[in-house]
Amino acid sequence: MAGIGFELRRLLSRNTLGGTLTAYAYAGMIGSGPWVLSIIAILLVGLLARGIVVPPSLVTQFQTTVTYLIALSLILTGGLQLAFTRYVSDRLFEKRDELVLPNLHGVLGVVLGAAAALATLAMAFFFEPVSFGYRLLVVAAFTTLCGVWVLAVLLSGLKRYKAIVLLFAVGYGLVVALAYPLAHFGLEGLLVAFLTGQLVLLGGMWVVVAQTYPSHRSVSYHWLHRRTFYPSLLVAGSLYNLAVWADKFLFWVNPVTSEPVIGPLRGSIIYDLPVFLAYLSIVPGMAVFLVRIETDFAEYYDRFFNAVREGASLEFIQDMHDEMVYAVRQGLGEIAKIQSIAVLATFVAGPTLLAALGISALYLPLLQVQVVGASLQVMLLAVLNVLFYLDRRRIVVALTAIFLVANTLFTAMTLKLGAPFYGYGFTVALLLTVALGLVFLDRKLDRIEYETFMFQ
Repeated sequence: MAGIGFELRRLLSRNTLGGTLTAYAYAGMIGSGPWVLSIIAILLVGLLARGIVVPPSLVTQFQTTVTYLIALSLILTGGLQLAFTRYVSDRLFEKRDELVLPNLHGVLGVVLGAAAALATLAMAFFFEPVSFGYRLLVVAAFTTLCGVWVLAVLLSGLKRYKAIVLLFAVGYGLVVALAYPLAHFGLEGLLVAFLTGQLVLLGGMWVVVAQTYPSHRSVSYHWLHRRTFYPSLLVAGSLYNLAVWADKFLFWVNPVTSEPVIGPLRGSIIYDLPVFLAYLSIVPGMAVFLVRIETDFAEYYDRFFNAVREGASLEFIQDMHDEMVYAVRQGLGEIAKIQSIAVLATFVAGPTLLAALGISALYLPLLQVQVVGASLQVMLLAVLNVLFYLDRRRIVVALTAIFLVANTLFTAMTLKLGAPFYGYGFTVALLLTVALGLVFLDRKLDRIEYETFMFQ
């Protein structure tokens, strides 16, 4: 999965300031571009429509609906994203490229069918007073989003990073472009704009996969076979996405920190805005993550295992092991440094940023805490990524379970303690998980030579 490393190494090999800056800019765009584009697009839709075409309450209903759609679709598909991408990775390693497209169709059939059924049941039982048009569009948008996440992660595994960013830019750009004219039709019009962008995004990503890996077969469910399916990846992906959204759901369902928006959906104005802004601060950390983990570590990882497979000398194997460990430590250290700078910059520029966006300065403490939490999440992603490289899936499952339980418990505690403690549950849960992850990772890296040989 280290395809991005080849492009980054080419840029870094110039040994110039321009090449280095280009490499980090490229990595930042690839690593966090889709997430940043989606956040900015949804905020822009609100700014375009609010007070001009539709009342602010309808804009809030649109943004809340989209937030729930994204959260629930990620939770539903999170596990399958990892499991299917691993399946595709293994088949490409075996040079069986013809299995990619038919099995993608099989996965999409399962995902889209399950998503449509669940969304239809939810709309029928919990959204009965809401208009039929709204319910129909929500079902369509939720189903489409589930397919989008599966294809986005698959394209990442297939090393088509530029295509992902370009398609996200086109899809969400279309959402913004259609928002103003369609906003004249109210909430349903805004949802049509969002659905149109997601359909374009889904179709574009499917075309990229179909052109890259054509096949004569139409549908296959080979990915479900016992020998090719990894339940641990399914569990890890589901737990991770549940953990990431656990604190948000607790704030949404708490009547003290939220208010009803539409149907059973509730929103937390005091929590949601700082969270969105905080995630914009992860761009530099994601850039360093990709540059260091996907270049230095990935290179020495390949050298180490190639040396084992090809029967290199013990001295050379040990040297590659030491270089691999050093690359991990350097990468994690640089992520910590760059995100510390991002945190300090937010602390300094936070008041000005909130004032420019017309947000009360009362949000500043929560924004600062959330920026620290988002930075720790980048660190956790780096740790999990290395553990996936080492195929330590059980440890990943344990860490994601700890993250879920800790985020739920600590956030519930902060809700009891009151406003001054809001946001600390998420951040402390990540701090605990990252600390444990570093301990596990350190032990596994120390034992990797022994386990590599003894487990064969």
